[in-house]
Amino acid sequence: MEVVQEQQKQDDALLIARQTLDNEIVALQRMRNRLDDGFRQVVDMIMEMQGRVVVVGMGKSGIIGQKIAATLASTGTPSFFVHPGEAFHGDLGMIRPVDVALLISNSGETEEVLRILPFLEHQKNRIIAMTGKATSTLARHSHAVLDVGVEREACKNNLAPTSSTTNTLAMGDALAVALTVKRDFQPEDFARFHPGGSLGRRLLTRVSDVMHKLPLPVCEPNSSFRDVVQSITYGRMGLTLVMDQKKLLGIITDGDLRRAFGEEGDVQHLKANQMMTPDPLTVKADVRFAEAEAFMQQKEVRALVVVDNVGDTIGVLQIYDMKNEAPSA
Repeated sequence: MEVVQEQQKQDDALLIARQTLDNEIVALQRMRNRLDDGFRQVVDMIMEMQGRVVVVGMGKSGIIGQKIAATLASTGTPSFFVHPGEAFHGDLGMIRPVDVALLISNSGETEEVLRILPFLEHQKNRIIAMTGKATSTLARHSHAVLDVGVEREACKNNLAPTSSTTNTLAMGDALAVALTVKRDFQPEDFARFHPGGSLGRRLLTRVSDVMHKLPLPVCEPNSSFRDVVQSITYGRMGLTLVMDQKKLLGIITDGDLRRAFGEEGDVQHLKANQMMTPDPLTVKADVRFAEAEAFMQQKEVRALVVVDNVGDTIGVLQIYDMKNEAPSA
């Protein structure tokens, strides 16, 4: 009996979770269907501004506002968050007349947010209201309104900000994405604002930053099988380059050795030029690592020989070098 009751509790929890998500999905769909030229007006207003987007919100709206400000800033729209409570203790000085103010309040009557309106109006700032009440005080004193209203919260008591904060967050995302398209914001631009992240490292890092540099494991065309194996072993890269003085003739990898064992009964007589892959694929040192990695995946190889502008061999790039961040052999 206890097992059955426990299962019923779990089923109830799952049911509530699904109903909550369903309610929020419905709220998002209704907000989507209400979008009109007012959204285009907001995008144009921000594109035309000479300053930054100043996001203001109190309570849960403030938390969402901080995320919206961060998303805008990281996607090419200068933006920062101002807490309305701190605004009246000096932070109003952060807002310049050329800035656009994005004020967030579900009710449109949040006292701390409304108190900023006279200052913004005096400075002649452009004001955008993100609110659930199109007839609210905030909406009436704004140049444009983004309607994030919901019929009810997903909360059973219709009290806790749930559907309304989801709508607000999603509207902020929609605004940020629309602006990235307007600005033709590219992955390289995103990487410049996220140099410490994996995307930033991948897009900004050049082949020269992570390649294995000289000295490299090399052998001559007539090197014996034993010498080739020793070169691969001591080089600790799973390969060796076949060089005739400065001229690159080929590459021998662990895979080439395994194929030699499979095709030849006696491999001891083999020379390097009989096992190598001739004319190996190369890459310039100043190419982005992400491009080189995509090229390796396309060609289904695990290494590229790095050459300088005159074609001389200066390194080797392996497909896992970015993950290991191994700049040298």
